[in-house]
Amino acid sequence: MKAAAFDYARVRDVPEAVKLLGEAGGAAKVLAGGQSLGPMLNLRLARPDLLVDLRAVERLHTVDEEADSLRYGALLTHASFEDGRRPDPTGGLLRFVGAGIAYRAVRNRGTLGGSLAHADPAADWLATFTALDAELEIEGPSGQRRLPLTEAVQGAFTTALADDEVLTGVRIARSLAGVRWGYHKICKKVGEFAEASAVVLHAPDRRFARVVAGAIERPPQRLPAIEKALLQGGMAAAVAALPACIGSALPERDAYERQLHKVALTRALEQACA
Repeated sequence: MKAAAFDYARVRDVPEAVKLLGEAGGAAKVLAGGQSLGPMLNLRLARPDLLVDLRAVERLHTVDEEADSLRYGALLTHASFEDGRRPDPTGGLLRFVGAGIAYRAVRNRGTLGGSLAHADPAADWLATFTALDAELEIEGPSGQRRLPLTEAVQGAFTTALADDEVLTGVRIARSLAGVRWGYHKICKKVGEFAEASAVVLHAPDRRFARVVAGAIERPPQRLPAIEKALLQGGMAAAVAALPACIGSALPERDAYERQLHKVALTRALEQACA
């Protein structure tokens, strides 16, 4: 199939995009990398009257290094993280995750902001930036606002962004430097969507731990019981606590799916604690 007819606007700044989105009254879509939107248009799952192309907005391609945080422009590509062309306070997590997204052709075009705004529960960046306590920068008719990622993503493919708002950047804390990490996902084959994913951040000297389960058909789920076990008893205690925690945190999953998440979490824990 081919996309239904639509108007196209290539904007030069965010206010112009916001204006066009507002005038469209919910009948417009934002184009970032187009790696999810393109197929949806061709399958006519999305039929906008107007496509607003952000790719010429220069400030969405930049990185701002501040005293306590890093701000990544929403149009930074997956490949730019994979290739180490962006600063990474996590000591390699972002490069590792970026390199595992789909295929290189997708990574060359797909964007960080596009992935988070699309809010696919199986997306690598969604689980990763949930674990990193990321904050989104959003711009609309009333100006700019910031929103924690955990509040911005309200459900599968559902966010708090209004029809006339644009995701412009993503912030993470510089204090993540030195944190040990693990990331594992399970896919039937390379390039397919994950059936289970897990992110672990661990800094025992700071009494800090984050354990997140992703690819669960809703926003990624933090697992505080596993975090507590990891801090109190190390990796062995965390792995031992997995069956009970997964059963209570993911009650909608069947036995096979719970086993997939157990394996993903175990391997991420092993990587973080190696």
